[in-house]
Amino acid sequence: MLKKARVGISIVLFSLITFYFLDFAGLISGKAANLLARIQLIPAIMAFAVIILTVLTVLTLLFGRVYCSSICPMGIFQDIIAWISKRTASKKKRYRFSKARNILRISMLVAAVAIFLKFPLILGFIDPYSAYGRIVTNVFRPVYMAGNNVLETVFTKFGNYTFYKMDIFIMSLFAFTVAVLTMGIIGYLAWKHGRTYCNTICPAGTVLGFLSKFSVFKIKINKSKCNSCGACEMKCKAMCINSKQKTVDNSRCVDCFNCLSACRKDALKFSTSPVRKKNTATRKNNANIAIEKSPVDEGKRRFLTAGIIVAAAPVAAIGDELSSLTGNDKYIRQHPIMPPGSISLENMLKHCTSCHLCISKCPSRVLKPAFMEYGIAGIMQPTMYFEKGFCNFDCTICSEVCPNGAIKQLTKDEKHLNQGGYVVFTQEICIVQTEETNCGACSEHCPTQAVTMIPYKDGLTIPKINVEICVGCGGCEFICPVRPFRAIHLEGHAVQGKAKPFEEQEKEEKEIDSFGF
Repeated sequence: MLKKARVGISIVLFSLITFYFLDFAGLISGKAANLLARIQLIPAIMAFAVIILTVLTVLTLLFGRVYCSSICPMGIFQDIIAWISKRTASKKKRYRFSKARNILRISMLVAAVAIFLKFPLILGFIDPYSAYGRIVTNVFRPVYMAGNNVLETVFTKFGNYTFYKMDIFIMSLFAFTVAVLTMGIIGYLAWKHGRTYCNTICPAGTVLGFLSKFSVFKIKINKSKCNSCGACEMKCKAMCINSKQKTVDNSRCVDCFNCLSACRKDALKFSTSPVRKKNTATRKNNANIAIEKSPVDEGKRRFLTAGIIVAAAPVAAIGDELSSLTGNDKYIRQHPIMPPGSISLENMLKHCTSCHLCISKCPSRVLKPAFMEYGIAGIMQPTMYFEKGFCNFDCTICSEVCPNGAIKQLTKDEKHLNQGGYVVFTQEICIVQTEETNCGACSEHCPTQAVTMIPYKDGLTIPKINVEICVGCGGCEFICPVRPFRAIHLEGHAVQGKAKPFEEQEKEEKEIDSFGF
């Protein structure tokens, strides 16, 4: 019964969280949908969400690591991989008890604390929620869009226009590479060794593992009933059950409850666990026996070490190629353009773990994973480019979905005055001057009239800039027809400011006696 309940809850939450990242049509939205990201442990810590942290702590102290078994999408992803491997293996898959790698666990936790030293890169790589978000956004989402386009083609032939075609593209080669490597490494570990990632690398698993030692309900072995057959140990994907010693390492148990149904002697129970005192000599003796019977798997350790290095190391060799994907390199911005509500570069670096939810949900596709725009500490954090669109004047989606506090939630009125950047005009390459022809596209697409047209010569008009009322939406840069380098572009602020309110000017209505051509 416990296992069925756990599986049911896990499937529902995993499906909702995954679809939340994939959904480009806004089928699930609002505060209830945003809660799917906010209930994750690391984002809750980053955003100082006291209520959510309290709930997760109480759950862990009561029932152990139920977060890892049913709430964390990366944990459920590993269970799915382990389940597939079990169904496809030529031989019956059996797990074996493995000694806790506490030094590695503590090292990863200490590395995660580096976020408070304004270096979130490490935390962004090993945070399970953020890692899974990048996998869905950069790997699964293009596949999902391809499936959508197939359905669009089929349904359209029958006169049904429920689906509409979407462009399929990779937002960042670097982010895609990291996502594939992350999925490959964690997937391999889950395929071969179950929940190894959760109990060696994951900082959330280490923190909750410490709390679960004091949980009220635990997996317990009735030593009088247990005959050390090893059936429970073979089913334990956390590899925390030592059937020979009849012990369970509750700091690594993820409450999957697979062991309960495996025991034919009814020797395992999930129940309250009274504290039993043991003399020091007995504890030392048991520890020595466990060490002797559980030799360290050096091959696995080397694999983990190599995986961390590969996943965390910036790919400097492809830097030139990646920079060409991020927009015009004719002008290099002094400061990247951050999402509206980011407050400052310092705030972004301090709170963002690069989960890519804002990138996935951006309807205008102006948010992309950064490479070195923010420096090495801000790799894969969201930045704005305007090749495929511009930031909608009334859109506040990125600030609504951010679970980390990296993007402050804005109302529409606040968004209208949030100055994330300012416009820069290069008159020398504007077609009004170079080709002596009218344009004005930038002015027409400016929502605040920061770009207006003034008389130039021979009846022509040319853009004039008012930086004070510019909000940095990128409408002018997106629409500028000058190629390969636009005549008008946006420059970012290191600290986002507040634009002055603008007064909408009334446009003169001209009477046209006949058709204008």
